[in-house]
Amino acid sequence: MPAALVNVPPKAKRGTVIEIKTLMSHVMEPGYRHTAAGEVVPRDIITGFTCKFNGTEIFRADLYPAIAANPFLSFFTTASESGKFEFEWIGDNGFVATASAAITVE
Repeated sequence: MPAALVNVPPKAKRGTVIEIKTLMSHVMEPGYRHTAAGEVVPRDIITGFTCKFNGTEIFRADLYPAIAANPFLSFFTTASESGKFEFEWIGDNGFVATASAAITVE
């Protein structure tokens, strides 16, 4: 079962720049390897990541086979109001994982 870790500061002062870090547990099989019997190991990667704040998309990344297993993403945003971050990872074979975190802006 995939596990998402997100690091969002619980509090921030209005107008400050905050760093958001995410880590998704996933094997990220690129589809180039072969089994001992010579069969291709099917591709199984995370293909996209989005972060929304209070329902508005603030960050998006398209991911490709060159991304390592357990992809780590870090990005910055400005703390403008209290609310909720929603994170979504989408991948091959119907993979979807979500996480959320709240922040209080003073």
